[in-house]
Amino acid sequence: MIYSSGQEWTNSSRKRVLLFGMSGLGKTYLSNMLRASGEWFHYSIDYRIGTRYMGELIADNFKREAMKVPLLRELLMSDSVYIASNITFDNLSPLSTYLGKPGSETRGGLNFDTYTKRQREHRAAEIAALLDTPHFIERASDIYRLPHFVCDSGGSICEVVDPDDPDDPVLSTLERHTLMVWIKGSDAHTAELVRRFDRAPKPMYYQPAFLERAWVDYRMEKGLREEQVDPDDFIRWTYARALAHRQPRYEAMARRGVTITAEEVSEIRSPDDLTALIACAIDREAIVRSDLNSNRKEA
Repeated sequence: MIYSSGQEWTNSSRKRVLLFGMSGLGKTYLSNMLRASGEWFHYSIDYRIGTRYMGELIADNFKREAMKVPLLRELLMSDSVYIASNITFDNLSPLSTYLGKPGSETRGGLNFDTYTKRQREHRAAEIAALLDTPHFIERASDIYRLPHFVCDSGGSICEVVDPDDPDDPVLSTLERHTLMVWIKGSDAHTAELVRRFDRAPKPMYYQPAFLERAWVDYRMEKGLREEQVDPDDFIRWTYARALAHRQPRYEAMARRGVTITAEEVSEIRSPDDLTALIACAIDREAIVRSDLNSNRKEA
């Protein structure tokens, strides 16, 4: 880790942290709080994906739909209107809409080939955005003169890396430049996330092998052809399985950093609170690693 102790972290004049974990457990809440303090640069991976790497794809999709409307087609062809994505840190709907959901096109779904193509685009964009982290650390200092940096990663970060590979290029880059902090949820948090998702299912990125299995298993269980799949029902069916699939991947990533819990995050009200919590997490991790080393020596 780039900080050897909680005290070193607390005293550092350049705190650099990457938050990861399931969506809905507080990554963006903490990042917004830090940004509002005026001393932290907030780098949102999803925002970077939706603007720098997939912005043109998203806008072209809007234009494709607009071209189906005669009035808008005429205006677009004469450069009389401008169509663009208004994506923000707090509103990533344009990115989610582009990703879409697989299934019946009459129910708003995408055919599976188109859907997987967009999944591949997202994977490439997410990897590129994560690898941009060192660049934005320098930008934060050089341009904005902000001493501290927080990377607000997407929930799918664990799907675009190999957590068990010590030489994974993305994780190795992030580990060299940031303290990686896992926000770990409990079973109760997972159940609440599933209930929330069930009320308003949203598109998301899946690891390719997991998605292929889910697509086949769902249709076999329901006895449906691809064009008969209800897009919302499929992603509801898949969501809890996706969370279970991600959990061990997050745990493996956390070995490169520290862990805090969603319960602890819910008590944070200020940047100082977070600094203190992360300091405790670093010292907790140091004790765990010391015990592991002792056990190895005894063995």
